[in-house]
Amino acid sequence: MPRPKQLDPERVLDAVEELLAEGGRAAVTIRALGERAGASNGSIYHSFGSLDAVLGRAWLRRAEQFLALQRAAVDEALAHDEPVRAVQAAADITAVLAEGELRAAQLVVHLQRDELLTDALPAEVAERLVALDAALLDTLKVLARSVFGRAGAAAVDVVTTCVVRLPAALLFPEVRSGAVRRLTRDQLAAAVAAVLACGLPD
Repeated sequence: MPRPKQLDPERVLDAVEELLAEGGRAAVTIRALGERAGASNGSIYHSFGSLDAVLGRAWLRRAEQFLALQRAAVDEALAHDEPVRAVQAAADITAVLAEGELRAAQLVVHLQRDELLTDALPAEVAERLVALDAALLDTLKVLARSVFGRAGAAAVDVVTTCVVRLPAALLFPEVRSGAVRRLTRDQLAAAVAAVLACGLPD
């Protein structure tokens, strides 16, 4: 009797991205993942524990990649003493990721971290998801200091508008559709520069 094929966890995580891109969150089920990854439902449950755990690990894999790309882009711009460009680069990372790995970017924008933090999520995964907040906040503070010379709440909030809120409004819809236009990226860069030029609130 032939031995069953060994489950490839990375293939299961890839399948999450494929199914999300094709049909949204509702398309991602254990059965669909098993069919796409060539694995049994039981092997997926045995390896991950639950569908929530599969989704959490899939999102974590790409969110960590996203933040690493973002910090590298920020550090490069700041190394050339270009603080505004650093904020623009941080805001543009979703588009950069979409250029190289569209499904990875779609996963990041389809799912929100808070909806992944369920009781079914393994503690180790939950801790890593929460730790992403600290990594993002550190980048936001670095950008705030570079632009405004301070990293208080007001400065960080302005940078957050540039790096989080503007990309969500401009880039995320196009990432979901599968095509990010150059014009949209240019508009985002211009919007970031305009917000920063307004300075801090009184």
